[in-house]
Amino acid sequence: MKKKSLSYLIVAVVLVLTFFIVKDTFNQPGIEDMKAGFKEIVKYRNANNTGPVQRIYVVTVKDSVWKEMEDYGNLMPHTKYGNTKVYFFMQNGNVPKTLQPGEVNFDPAFNKACIALYEKSAMSQVAFNKNPY
Repeated sequence: MKKKSLSYLIVAVVLVLTFFIVKDTFNQPGIEDMKAGFKEIVKYRNANNTGPVQRIYVVTVKDSVWKEMEDYGNLMPHTKYGNTKVYFFMQNGNVPKTLQPGEVNFDPAFNKACIALYEKSAMSQVAFNKNPY
């Protein structure tokens, strides 16, 4: 009788642990939980799947919450040996609508409106710069 109740207890503990693991998996904080009001305006990804993948994003925010901007950048896709850049602009400001690869990713006329730049390099080093221009 004791072995049977011990078996039920073990099964109950495993079920409770499984419930909490699944619950935590589906309740992870995401972009929609952030207060800065992120909106992706335009993105670029090169078609080169055999070499470094370059991802570039232009994102607007309602409020310049620096920590959330860095967290947003950390949530963006990144490929090993690739490069990911996220340019942040204020929601009602002057925002580029087109992007191109390389060192200069949009028309320099938009530089003054860029409030932050998040960059993850090919070696996964992260840089977050306020007012990069």
